[in-house]
Amino acid sequence: MNETAGIVVYTKPNCQPCRMTKIALDNQGITYRVIDLTETPAALAYVQEDLGYSSAPIVVIDDHNHWAGFRPDLIAKIDRPAIA
Repeated sequence: MNETAGIVVYTKPNCQPCRMTKIALDNQGITYRVIDLTETPAALAYVQEDLGYSSAPIVVIDDHNHWAGFRPDLIAKIDRPAIA
């Protein structure tokens, strides 16, 4: 996996796997945006209808690389941005 500029983590409140996913991404130095599925109906429709997921978190790297749940194995495979 490569290019971390567009990573999005779709979450919901009081979600332990969501929290652990964000901690793992932070520990890897990976930049990402967080979208709360309970506050963004269009995002909920996207992850359910377009991606086919029904549980959070959903991590979207790009159109071809995404997953649901806390997946430290996949987080470890994300390329980190180069340090200038």
